[in-house]
Amino acid sequence: MKLKINDILPCVEIFIIKNGEACKENIENFLKNKKVVLFGLPGAFTSTCSAKHLPGFVDLYQKFKARKIDSIICISVNDPFVMNAWGKINNVGDKIIMMADPYLNFTKAIGADVDKTTFGLGVRSNRYTMLVDNLKVLQLKEEKDTKFCEISAAENFLTLI
Repeated sequence: MKLKINDILPCVEIFIIKNGEACKENIENFLKNKKVVLFGLPGAFTSTCSAKHLPGFVDLYQKFKARKIDSIICISVNDPFVMNAWGKINNVGDKIIMMADPYLNFTKAIGADVDKTTFGLGVRSNRYTMLVDNLKVLQLKEEKDTKFCEISAAENFLTLI
C-alpha cells in the first residue's frame, strides 16, 4: 500500500445506498471533520470477510464509539447493492456505513489493489483497517495476504486507539 500514516486520504467518488437507490458520493463527505475507522476488504460474502472482519466491527461497535469514533466504514470493490445486502445479512444497521468502490477509485488511489484473478475474483482490495481524523491517517494496519484478518481485525485494531 502506498498510503502511509500522516497521509491525507484522496477525495474520490464512492457509492452508497440511500433510500434504496445507488448514490455517488465523494468520500470526503464521510470523513471531513470526523474521526472514523475505515476498513477495506476483498469482497462481500467472501469467507474471511464474512466470518471475521465485518462481524468483528459490528460486535465491537460500542467499544469503538466509547473511544470517540464518529463512524465505522466498510469499503469494498463490490457494487453498492451487494454491499447493502451484505450489510443487512450481517445486521450492521446504522453501526457500519457500507461503502462501495466498484471502479476501484479509492482502492487504487491508496495503493491497496491486489490481483486475485487466479482465485476468480479479479482485482480486489487488500485487507486493511485505518483510523482517520479529518482525512488524515493516524493508524494503518494492512494484512500481508487477504486471507488473513489478524492485525486489521476489530479486536486488535481497537487496542491502537
